[in-house]
Amino acid sequence: MTRVGRHAPGAVDPLRRNSAGSGRDLAAAAAYADSLLTPKAARAMIPWVHLDTTTVPDGGGELKLMRRGEEYSIMAGAIELMNSRLSGSEEALATLVCDRLTDRPKAHVLIGGYGMGFTLRAALGRLGPAAKVTVGELVPAVVDWARGPMAHLSAGSLADPRLAIVIGDVGALIRSGSGSYDAILLDVDNGPEGLSRKANNRLYDRDGLGAAKKALRPGGMLSVWSSTPNDAFTERLSRAGFAVEEVRVRANGGKRGARHTIWLATKPA
Repeated sequence: MTRVGRHAPGAVDPLRRNSAGSGRDLAAAAAYADSLLTPKAARAMIPWVHLDTTTVPDGGGELKLMRRGEEYSIMAGAIELMNSRLSGSEEALATLVCDRLTDRPKAHVLIGGYGMGFTLRAALGRLGPAAKVTVGELVPAVVDWARGPMAHLSAGSLADPRLAIVIGDVGALIRSGSGSYDAILLDVDNGPEGLSRKANNRLYDRDGLGAAKKALRPGGMLSVWSSTPNDAFTERLSRAGFAVEEVRVRANGGKRGARHTIWLATKPA
């Protein structure tokens, strides 16, 4: 087997041809050089393009939407919050819960926030025709991006009749929804320790978890996504009266790469 970067016996390396050769020779050399690049290296050669900037309400700073080829990224300053190539853990946030709601054909699931729509798409794919999904998204531009440059990522889920999108703080939906939800899926900020908006921490403190528990129906589930483990948060969920399971999942949905954390917290029946 010929290794990358070497040539079979008798083969002509187009990169060694006379630099004064024909245009066809030069084109062949360029094509050959491109063939030696790994997908990751080839992707790195494509420049990032800044598509839009928006302000997060209540002093939460700015979010930027970036594109590199077919890859999209949402940034908070220098921190990448979401990337369209890494959807595995966002999908797992939904599937781990929805697969446990099969005995609730009319389940009502609350998702906060929209992100790039991977959690929503996975939830709608698992839930039945009589279910309902409400998405609470604080930043209006995130929904505009979803309907605009990133419309293909939603795979039609934004037109699903089971969906309602509410522009506003998901915390307000939780506090006003006593006994309303069979599941609450939170992918807000980077997890229990807010990065883009410190006010998000209120979702994960003692009062926030108490409100989530009250908003759930008996046996309902609170599921929380995080980029990193957090033992203090696991303990906080237990003290709030939830039965807690902590799951580590691959960011890209494969067998290698970074792992993210998902908490599955079940309210007593």
